[in-house]
Amino acid sequence: MEPLDAAADVHALIRDVLPDLAPSAWFDSGTSEVVLPVGRSEARASSWTVLERCAREPRSAWPKVVDEWVREVTDRAFLAVGEMELFGDVRELLRLRIVPKLAPRDREGLVVVPAGDHFDAMVMIEHPRYGGPLTKARAGLLGLRKLGYVMTNTHDRELADVAVRDQPLLPGRDVRVVTKPGSRYVSALLSEVDQFLPGPNRHGALVGVPCHSTLLLYPITSVAVREVLPVFADVVQEMHEAAEDPCAPGVYWSHGERRLTPLSATSLPEGSGGSDEFSALLRRLPADS
Repeated sequence: MEPLDAAADVHALIRDVLPDLAPSAWFDSGTSEVVLPVGRSEARASSWTVLERCAREPRSAWPKVVDEWVREVTDRAFLAVGEMELFGDVRELLRLRIVPKLAPRDREGLVVVPAGDHFDAMVMIEHPRYGGPLTKARAGLLGLRKLGYVMTNTHDRELADVAVRDQPLLPGRDVRVVTKPGSRYVSALLSEVDQFLPGPNRHGALVGVPCHSTLLLYPITSVAVREVLPVFADVVQEMHEAAEDPCAPGVYWSHGERRLTPLSATSLPEGSGGSDEFSALLRRLPADS
């Protein structure tokens, strides 16, 4: 059975048990949410979770499943409102953290969206003691729905003061370092590396994000990238292994419309990176000047 097939009966069961389990709560048919007034605030819980649970159980078990779910969301509502009083306007504390693509079991229940093929964007609550990844349940109870402002928060409050410097990699070859020591959010700049590269940036750049506080960039201008790639990859790997807050151990080619293609320094000869598209680029690149 699909969850929506159970909706009418499950919503009726919710309405039946609310007077006994949560007398001040009510069911909003328009949004399919239980509304739980707590003090001067209110928390909301979508019925989708209980619909999914009931869809997996025989109909005879639905009353017990609904009873347990209503008790669960009632308890969470009091915790959520306590957090609202603790945090103030929690929207001010939301940040975006880019992480390597999560396994389905790891992303379940979290507010996470894909950030390309190889990374995910995870919404975080930035608080020294009570922060952490924002869960869907927490977001629902705190009334957090449209989250388009989270990247703006991250830029304005975490990334406005990143440091940018060039550091020698090989003789005559520098790597550009974008960093903010101790930050958990510099990795969020993965989709904006062009702003840190000299223009015009026709061929893209090698990109590494060994830890969440640092990006490494090497603009591709000539076939010299063949000798740079293995050294660049070694540096990214070493920084990743030594990092307290590691991100990704690999190297990516940033090109096109914010595309990131993973490269390998050893999978193909002559530094072609294990990518047919990157190999084609190497054949077009001018000689080293």
